Amino acid sequence: MAEIDGSLIFEVLRSIQSRLDRIDFTLGEVKSELGSIRGHLIATESDVKNIYGVLARQDDRLEHIERRLDLRELAEAQRPYEPK
Repeated sequence: MAEIDGSLIFEVLRSIQSRLDRIDFTLGEVKSELGSIRGHLIATESDVKNIYGVLARQDDRLEHIERRLDLRELAEAQRPYEPK
């Protein structure tokens, strides 16, 4: 069996260390991008919440208008309007 000298092991370890450094750098970039995505997600959630608020207000206004006009979903059937 061939003997493994220390310099060969040292070169392999140096190669492994270099690869780990690149992985560590890449992982830092991924974490940074993930933080950015998280910020965009929070902003999007806030926008959706605001849209729901506007929609609820519009729904309330529509109900108010219907009450004032005395419109009901289950109102008696009436003849369609036919202008003369």
